[in-house]
Amino acid sequence: MTATSPAAATSGILAAALGEALPRLCAAGAPVDPRLGALIAALAAALEAGVLELDLSAGAPEGLDPQGWPEAYRAALERSPLVGRAGCLEQAPEAPLVLAGDRLRWRRWHLELEHVLSQLLQRARDPLPEAPPPALLAEALRQAAAAGLDGRQQQAVAAALGQRLLLLSGGPGTGKTSTVVQLLAALLRQQPGLRLQMAAPTGKAAARLREAIERDGRRLEPELVAPLLAAPCSTLHRLLESSGERFGRHAQRPLELDLLVVDELSMVDLPLMAALLDALPPACRLVLVGDPAQLPPVGPGAVLQELMQPPWRPQLGPAAVELRTTYRNAGAIAAVAADLRLAGPIPLEQLSTRLRGLDPAANLQGLQAPPRQPPAAVITALSRHQQQLAALAAALSWRAGEVLTEEAYGPLLSELERCVALTPVRQGPWGVQGLHRQLLGEAAGRPLAHWPLGTPVLNQRNLPEQGLANGDVGVLVGSGRERRVLFSAGRLLHPARLGQAQPALALTVHKSQGSQYGTVWLLLPPGRDWDARLLYTGLTRAREQAWLVTPG
Repeated sequence: MTATSPAAATSGILAAALGEALPRLCAAGAPVDPRLGALIAALAAALEAGVLELDLSAGAPEGLDPQGWPEAYRAALERSPLVGRAGCLEQAPEAPLVLAGDRLRWRRWHLELEHVLSQLLQRARDPLPEAPPPALLAEALRQAAAAGLDGRQQQAVAAALGQRLLLLSGGPGTGKTSTVVQLLAALLRQQPGLRLQMAAPTGKAAARLREAIERDGRRLEPELVAPLLAAPCSTLHRLLESSGERFGRHAQRPLELDLLVVDELSMVDLPLMAALLDALPPACRLVLVGDPAQLPPVGPGAVLQELMQPPWRPQLGPAAVELRTTYRNAGAIAAVAADLRLAGPIPLEQLSTRLRGLDPAANLQGLQAPPRQPPAAVITALSRHQQQLAALAAALSWRAGEVLTEEAYGPLLSELERCVALTPVRQGPWGVQGLHRQLLGEAAGRPLAHWPLGTPVLNQRNLPEQGLANGDVGVLVGSGRERRVLFSAGRLLHPARLGQAQPALALTVHKSQGSQYGTVWLLLPPGRDWDARLLYTGLTRAREQAWLVTPG
């Protein structure tokens, strides 16, 4: 069992204090049902993890009595003046909690969620000022079919041409990017001067989107290639001109766009989506792309997962298209990932049994290791990766003010994405910090300028002026006594600009979202059953090979 972090302990104390104080302060001297306090504490703890609600139809949250769940807890909610019912909140104007069917939420987050989802639904329903002529639509579908798009992908093209909103979902390898390229081509044919923007929650995800669009877009007719490749692609924070707590783009200063494509929607939380919709002109088409089986965002409110639930998903109608056919064969990784899309918490024993049944030549393999020390095979693989990174970093020479060429920095950034260890935890021998102590020794606790050359660096700040977002990964390089961090496109940043950066030979699964690596070592420490979404997200970061490491 891993140790509880100070931050987690503090949040637990605050949640418990809120659960005790709020019912007492609002009870006006009346007896307080202890179940109500326990529910409030559990709801506060869930919010710390980015979850906006408690689901009374699911299992009892930690700390609540399973014997009384959910009937006794629901009865306590229905008796309390702290709780209002969704749809008639005007009858309980002071109630801080809302019960929406089986879901208990804080009132503030309930109202914001309903507002954002209603805005998206309105975009799906509102007709465009001019519907595409049937002949144009038929020609667009003919060209999409000629490009190899299946029926569902063609539905997405039709939705993008005829509606303000398209929600395009599907797992890895289902052709989401190919669909986006074809719908962009169809819109550019219809409107050559289309003001187009692409965006993603992180710099790495934006870079991957840009690479995929460039790769597939070059197959289009020449007159479409230039405007497609010229379309800007950035992080959402940079698009909205984030300055930390505020956004420079909003309803009074909206974005000047005709079409916005947002990739990796599973990583977009509720406040960011609310800010985006506030800044989006009413006539702008919005294409949202994501995989709902991935982990929800770290921030509060999983917008994509909410959109896929009733009552919202059915109401989106043809604006929501799910791609189901896998075109990129990723072997055992894809097969196990497909199973995980339908699963809940996975017992480690069950997972180990599944892995033992795989072909020894499969691109997904299981490995058992003693739980009280970092897995030796993982340390060996990462040490080799370190050595290769160090050699390439030492070979990279640069001078202040110099613009590096892709020929110079490309091999180093390629090696950066060759291998990574992913883990759900930060603490303990199988956590991010324990792995880095093993790999970097004393340097792991020092400022990044003192780390060995070639060490991967995790940026933890949004730096819009540099085109960097929290979660982007670079690599430490040096020339003489000077140290810089190399990021994509050859950008060199002084270590002082990054603040509290961390090593990135190992990452939490959450931090890896939006990235891909040649080989992924996914560690599952002992002590609990792991959510299928976490396993799915970790495994699908691998392009070529994945190792699932369990205690043994």
